[in-house]
Amino acid sequence: SKMTVKAVKMPCATPNVYTKVPDGGWGWTVAFAFFFVEALTYGIIKSFGVFFNDLMESFDETNSRISWIISICVFVQSFTAPLSTVLSNRFGHRLVVMAGGVLVSAGMVTASFARTVVDMYVTIGVVSGLGYCLSFLPTVTILSQYFDKRRSLVTAVASTGECFAVFSFAPAITALKEQIGWRYSLLSVGVLQLSIVICGSLLRPIIIKEEEEEAAAKAQPPEEPTETKYMLENEQTRTSIESIDSGVEITTSPSNVPGKTKAEPKSDEPKEHVQIIVNSDSTPPEPKNKLLDFSVMRDYSFICYAFFGLFATLGFFAPSLYIIPLSLSLGISKDHSAYILSAMAIAEVLGRISAGWVLNKQPIRKIYIELICVVLLSVALFAFPFASEFWGLMTCSIFFGFMLGTVAGTHIPLLAEDDVVGIEKMSSAAGVYVFIQSLAGLAGPPLAGVLVDTTRNYSSAFYSCAAGMVLGAVFLSLVRPCKAGLCHHQQEGAVEAVPDLPEDFIEMDIGKAESSGKRCDS
Repeated sequence: SKMTVKAVKMPCATPNVYTKVPDGGWGWTVAFAFFFVEALTYGIIKSFGVFFNDLMESFDETNSRISWIISICVFVQSFTAPLSTVLSNRFGHRLVVMAGGVLVSAGMVTASFARTVVDMYVTIGVVSGLGYCLSFLPTVTILSQYFDKRRSLVTAVASTGECFAVFSFAPAITALKEQIGWRYSLLSVGVLQLSIVICGSLLRPIIIKEEEEEAAAKAQPPEEPTETKYMLENEQTRTSIESIDSGVEITTSPSNVPGKTKAEPKSDEPKEHVQIIVNSDSTPPEPKNKLLDFSVMRDYSFICYAFFGLFATLGFFAPSLYIIPLSLSLGISKDHSAYILSAMAIAEVLGRISAGWVLNKQPIRKIYIELICVVLLSVALFAFPFASEFWGLMTCSIFFGFMLGTVAGTHIPLLAEDDVVGIEKMSSAAGVYVFIQSLAGLAGPPLAGVLVDTTRNYSSAFYSCAAGMVLGAVFLSLVRPCKAGLCHHQQEGAVEAVPDLPEDFIEMDIGKAESSGKRCDS
């Protein structure tokens, strides 16, 4: 089937109408926008550590209290994911992302004038955190709608924006602080994040409309089709189809597809002459789009996938927070510790691209590839405590960064696969999924910190992350069996619901009616 696109006058003001998922087209522009949204959201969050020492000195606060700025920001970003889904379904992805860009910029600019750490909690933690949610989640959702076969690869490559942002923003902000101070540097970052508004303006909505539907909509018959009426009567009892009624009149329209059937008794012969009309001119009403479809919570496969995200999130953030303290505790210098973190970021880029390339292969069961990557990520976390020198820690960091990239760049887009919920329910599923992740995002780093303070050993933080990742792998392994079992159960229910009727009962009665009509004419 040939794919067509409706011509529009304003490139960014009206929806794109395709006859099938384009796997390209305007989707490349959306992918370009997503790359920069990733860089200006998660890239800034990961680079915020360059301000930690300055904030501790300016506000005379401890490292733990300053670290709550990012913890609150990440929690708000994940916790408000359902709100982002509702607003996107109500007002569209473009408007929501543009509003999120304004909030992100406003929070960061206002934070540059903060006088206490509590002001930072409100401006960056709450205001910018909400803006991050409104910017990121709708962008990745609409990007998944523009691609089908290339979805995994395009999403993985576009998500590398945050990795490249860490390379560029961290040294650039550090150099800028030396020239104009941390406050004006933070102000400059806020102004730069206003570019999210431009990225949001590029997110044109997409409508998939089959060619048959377009042809049916355009083809308007010049006159009403003639109706053929079959009077099915019996000479003695005036009944048909073995019924107890005195007569049955069936009206059909040959040009329509069978639709609603209704029985209307005539006023002059109540309960004796029933007219059955097959009326298909009126199409069934289109279902209203739900702002947030909680029916995904009844899907066992999604529940297992949500628990996977909950426990796996425990292993996402803590290693990047504790890799430098762990290396310093092993006697590695600060410069070499920074090299370890940079190597982890480079490996993450390669992991994201590699995962996208592998998942783009057809045919392939993507959920199983994700499971293998999660298991290997658990192995990488368990390996950290056994490293005792620079090269051992460097090897573990590269392996962990690569496997982290394979999982972090694909776990949300995999919601669009039929093994989880499918593309139709991805928007609502992503909101609920990220909301559930927020619980682990808020509790994960403090839990690791408590273990470190209790054991006086940074290895315990990696063990806790590895334990969470193993639990995540267990739930991920149950996703496919739950989906297969649920589909099999629904198919059995559908078969049982169909009554056992003879295939030719209509043909038999119509044949009787025709023979009866011939006798009457003769």
